[in-house]
Amino acid sequence: MDALGRLYDLSIGFAPVDMQAAQTGKRFHMRDCRAVDVVLFKAAGTAGDDPTLTLQEHTAYTSGTSVNLVAIDKYWVKAEATLDGDETWTEVTQTAAATIADPGGALTSAEEQQIVVFTVEATDLTDGYEWISVNMADTGTNAQLGCILYLPHDLDIQRAPANMPQWLTA
Repeated sequence: MDALGRLYDLSIGFAPVDMQAAQTGKRFHMRDCRAVDVVLFKAAGTAGDDPTLTLQEHTAYTSGTSVNLVAIDKYWVKAEATLDGDETWTEVTQTAAATIADPGGALTSAEEQQIVVFTVEATDLTDGYEWISVNMADTGTNAQLGCILYLPHDLDIQRAPANMPQWLTA
């Protein structure tokens, strides 16, 4: 069996877009996995146009109650002027928060291409909350392309890729 469907799956948070406008992430249902890695991939931008990610939890696919989920105390960053596969991961720790502001800080986050990854455990969610989303604040007035992917892992049910759950549906 392939790793896709056995070990992990993939889903969209938001498709590649110019992040100079705020982006609302799609809601991801945590019902059939124990954790999800949230991945930001972004192109280089202009100094000062640093991305800010906000993790939220929700009681429903639409509407319901939404609150910030204070669960990010560590994340990983790969950054370089041009990502070419020779970068190493840099671990960044912070006091548990719902946000990542200026990922990597001293790594000049706006000016470099980046991959930023953090993990949300199903046990991080408050009772009654089953959905997460990651939103991106407006990065500024200059173009900066990026996207968010959700990678559920530690799957409760392993299936062929064509039979995986629809993570973004009710």
